[in-house]
Amino acid sequence: MVDFIYENKTSGMVVFKCIGEKNFFIERVIFPKEIFTLMAPEGSFVEIWGIESYGPKLEQRMRVGLINSETNVAA
Repeated sequence: MVDFIYENKTSGMVVFKCIGEKNFFIERVIFPKEIFTLMAPEGSFVEIWGIESYGPKLEQRMRVGLINSETNVAA
């Protein structure tokens, strides 16, 4: 398990989804300007979904635990 930090720098809410090994799953609404931290299995997939007037829109995809720690902070 590794630390992962996500900061919602947008002016709207987003849905944070993280899927990892051994049935690891978390889904949470992140409010504007909120910082969310969690411990997730290395290599987990993260998706950030924005909310548009026509429905959800995939904003970002990333993986947890990349070698460059700077890429673990998503914005």
